[in-house]
Amino acid sequence: MRIPVTVVILAAGLGTRMKSRRAKVLHRAGGKALIEHVVETALELAPAERIFVVVGYQAEEVRKVVAGVPSGSAIRFIEQPEQKGTGHALMVGRETLAGLDGYLVILYGDGPLLRAETLKRLTEAAATGEAGGVLLSAVMDDPTGYGRVIRGGGALGARRVARVVEQKAAAPDELAIREANMGIYCYRADLFWKLVDEIRPDNPDREYYLTDMVEIFNRAGHRVEAVRIDDPHEALGINDRVELARVDAILRERKRLELMLAGVTIEKPETVVIDADVRVGTDTVIEPFAQILGKTVIGADCRVGACSIVRDSELADEVEIGPFTIVATSRLARGVHAGPFARLRMENLVEEGAHIGNFVELKKTHMGAHAKASHLAYLGDAQIGAKVNIGAGTITCNYDGLRKHVTKIGDGAFVGSNSTLVAPIEIGEGAYVAAGSVVTERVPPDALALGRARQVIKEDWARKHKALHKK
Repeated sequence: MRIPVTVVILAAGLGTRMKSRRAKVLHRAGGKALIEHVVETALELAPAERIFVVVGYQAEEVRKVVAGVPSGSAIRFIEQPEQKGTGHALMVGRETLAGLDGYLVILYGDGPLLRAETLKRLTEAAATGEAGGVLLSAVMDDPTGYGRVIRGGGALGARRVARVVEQKAAAPDELAIREANMGIYCYRADLFWKLVDEIRPDNPDREYYLTDMVEIFNRAGHRVEAVRIDDPHEALGINDRVELARVDAILRERKRLELMLAGVTIEKPETVVIDADVRVGTDTVIEPFAQILGKTVIGADCRVGACSIVRDSELADEVEIGPFTIVATSRLARGVHAGPFARLRMENLVEEGAHIGNFVELKKTHMGAHAKASHLAYLGDAQIGAKVNIGAGTITCNYDGLRKHVTKIGDGAFVGSNSTLVAPIEIGEGAYVAAGSVVTERVPPDALALGRARQVIKEDWARKHKALHKK
């Protein structure tokens, strides 16, 4: 039977130690905002309508990010205009939350490393035992900064958590304890709402702390237990930019391991950056220092060259991206070759077997099957047919200073080197454009267009010119 779970994610604070104007949970690690990671994990534990995000600072921005997560539009929000501690964040949501049955899981919006499997262990421990609540703990080599888990008392002393004592309030013998509270809780919802008003702001910060609920539950005769996790980093929260970088590195290492275990070759993996939502097919090779970002999908048997950047794009099977190539918001069909040093700037569609060579830039261009632009070209707002050859130095003049215009090139056409195609313009199927031409009018199918001045030879001009300037 599925355990009824309500998840509350605390995400109201600014995060002053980040030294930022942006709310802490909106900072990014592993290619996504911190809050996105936490919401996605929560969705593996509970349906969206039972997930609540407590918002305060930059609430609207946080709402927009959460709404962008799949199923995120059904997630609900609780306003905490004034932040008075973790316990207060739950108290302000009492009217909305107190009527929900089952178990209450409390997470933090700045903790993106927590795995859904760990949270399921937590909820199962709460549901299958007799405890009123369960917290996550870890034995740490250096628990400095964490609250210590104080066990003992009664027949179940080894299992029972008597209280959690914060670092600054701990006695010397308590500071020697290496079991630390990770700050993640699962409580029986009915008991939590019955007892939450007993939290008191009896501390130097005058705030309401969730850690007090452990002792409050025990006083009321409801045992609290702990589930230990092997890796304390999993519950790592973020307070500053140093910790943000550390978490980013962990998330990216997880992603690289996931892909390599699924059959992807990553050369010098420590140099490669891959975002969390990226998907890559088997036998694809990713070379050193490549970046694969956003929601990119790469097929099987592809190669992504060294120092290339692929963002929010779709690559079919057997695509090769040469070194130092940039591909953004584009779709490349089977067998396409792009690069090295190419730039597919935005919204391009490149059909099967097409070739985009070095120092070629595409922007909003549809390139037909087996078409070629092998080097040194700019093709913007263009519709290029199948088996078209684009010579070196060709440019589409797509902007007249006010509006963008389209260039259409029919199947099998040949555009000679250093041609200038002034849009709007159409070049018919099988037509030829002579090298060095400036083309401003429609070219019919199978025609030859020459748009250049006739060559003039002035015999002996160079010798006379040099002699004149020597005087």
